[in-house]
Amino acid sequence: MALAHDLGALAIDIAREAGELARVRRTEGVAVAATKSALADIVTDADREVEALIRGRLAVERPDDGFLGEESGAERGTSDVTWVVDPIDGTVNYAYGIPSYAVSIAAVIGEPTPAEWEAVAGVVFNPASGELFHAVRGEGARLGDRRLVVNAEPTAAGALLATGFGYDPATHAGDLARVARVMPLARDIRRAGAASLDFAFVAAGRLDGYFERGLQPWDHAAGALLVTEAGGLVGGAGDGGTVSSDLAVASGPMLFERLLTAAS
Repeated sequence: MALAHDLGALAIDIAREAGELARVRRTEGVAVAATKSALADIVTDADREVEALIRGRLAVERPDDGFLGEESGAERGTSDVTWVVDPIDGTVNYAYGIPSYAVSIAAVIGEPTPAEWEAVAGVVFNPASGELFHAVRGEGARLGDRRLVVNAEPTAAGALLATGFGYDPATHAGDLARVARVMPLARDIRRAGAASLDFAFVAAGRLDGYFERGLQPWDHAAGALLVTEAGGLVGGAGDGGTVSSDLAVASGPMLFERLLTAAS
C-alpha cells in the first residue's frame, strides 16, 4: 500500500542519517551515560543523541504518529502509526568498538504492543559495514537492492543458529540450558550481540535461525518484518505464539517448529 511504501522510504532516509551520527560519535569516543536493567546493560550519550535525531525528524515529517523508543519510552500519537526505534542496537558492541551494531526503525499500525500491531515497514542499518536491510509489508525484504530469501532448510550438517544472553546474571543458567536443548539441531552457534542484525541475517540466509529470551519491542519490530518478508517465520511465547520477552524465534519454514519447540 502507498502508506507503507512512504513510511519505508522515510525510515531508510532517517536510518541513514541516524547511523552516520552514530558512526561519527563512535570515532570520537564513547561516553557511558548510565546503566539500565543491570550493571552490564549500558546506555551511551550517543544512544540518546541518535534517538533524539530520529524523534526530531519524525516530529517534522509525521507529527501525528506515535513513538516507542528504547531510550525515551512510549508516546501514543493521534494517527494509527507508531514508530518503534532502537537508536543503537548492540550498545555494548558499540562501546567496545565491535562493528556489530545497528539503527533499527519500524513503522507499525494498530495498538503499539507486539501482539496487536502490524509492522508495515522496517529498516536495520549497520553504519560500520554500510549494510542497510529494509522491508515493506507485501513488497519483500532487501539488502540494498538485492531481494532477500531465507534458507529453505538447514544442510545435513545442521542449522547455523544465533542467540543472545540477558544482562541479569540470574537468567544465565536458563539461557545456557536453552542452548543445550537447541544444540542437537545446530551445526554451530553464533552470538553477535545485536538482535536486529540476527533477524536481518536470518532474512539474508546468513543464518538458518535465531532464538533469544529477553527481547523488547524495539529489538525485534523491524527485524521480524525482514524475516517474514523474506519468506521466514517469526514467533515466540507471547499471546497467539507471538514474540515476547519470554522467547523470540526466527527461521525458515522447514526449521521453525523444531527450533521453537527446542527453545521453549
